Amino acid sequence: MSIDIKHHTVQANGIRQHYLDAGKGAPVVLLHGFPETNFAWRFQIPELARHYRVIAPDLRGYGETDKPAGGYDKRNMARDLLELLRTLDIEKIALVGHDRGARVATRFAKDYPELVDRLVVMDNVPTRIVAREFSPAVAKSYWFFIFNQVPDLPEALISGREDLWLRHLFSDWCYNPLAIDGKAFDTYVQAYRRPGALRGAMSDYRAINEDVEQDNVDADIKIACPTLALWGEDFHAVGKMFDMAKIWSEMASDLRTAPIAQAGHLPQEEQPERVNEALLDFLLGWKG
Repeated sequence: MSIDIKHHTVQANGIRQHYLDAGKGAPVVLLHGFPETNFAWRFQIPELARHYRVIAPDLRGYGETDKPAGGYDKRNMARDLLELLRTLDIEKIALVGHDRGARVATRFAKDYPELVDRLVVMDNVPTRIVAREFSPAVAKSYWFFIFNQVPDLPEALISGREDLWLRHLFSDWCYNPLAIDGKAFDTYVQAYRRPGALRGAMSDYRAINEDVEQDNVDADIKIACPTLALWGEDFHAVGKMFDMAKIWSEMASDLRTAPIAQAGHLPQEEQPERVNEALLDFLLGWKG
């Protein structure tokens, strides 16, 4: 059965949002991470859409969604999703977030718990915990957290060299250094050569002070819905550096974990069959 994946744009929360829409049934929302776009879900959408309605937005600042000057704190980015769902007349979702998308998803689950039936957070150490555990060793792997916050300089240094920048990130972050190659790599390079794309991605990181403040306010409130923490076992900055099961047990009261072998930071692209199996198993029973 072929899956028809449609591109749509809507005005929601003051910006033009682009999203992919496929399948029918209970809604499952996929939020991508950095340095990606909703193209990151190309292996998940066809499989999930056989059972669910899958919605995969480009986050604020990324892909074909608007890249405004501000509004990148995770509470407002969660509001982006809220207003998108209202536009689509969707009342409750299963929510999957990777990397930056997981930060948005975590904030969404805390701010709008009544709208989330179940949550998946993929290869993500929560923002306040990264800040709390920051050390020379963490700084070495999380150098881009600091670099991306410098005003204007990353854009100036990367512009015209998007391929070199992305090649370094993907090669360093993946178990197989060439996991993102060929047409897939070219797709990401072209996305970051769009006007405003570099600034948008950097703006996401430049909101970290607001993000930590927001997270600290409700740090003692655990996410109540069923939560799956999934990560690549072989990423030096996540699975190799942190006790992910312990970290996410601090965040969520109903937790399952799924480390993915032979995967780095992009398990959904590196080991799509294993990730799809874990997602479908976790989503089983979600009827909308």
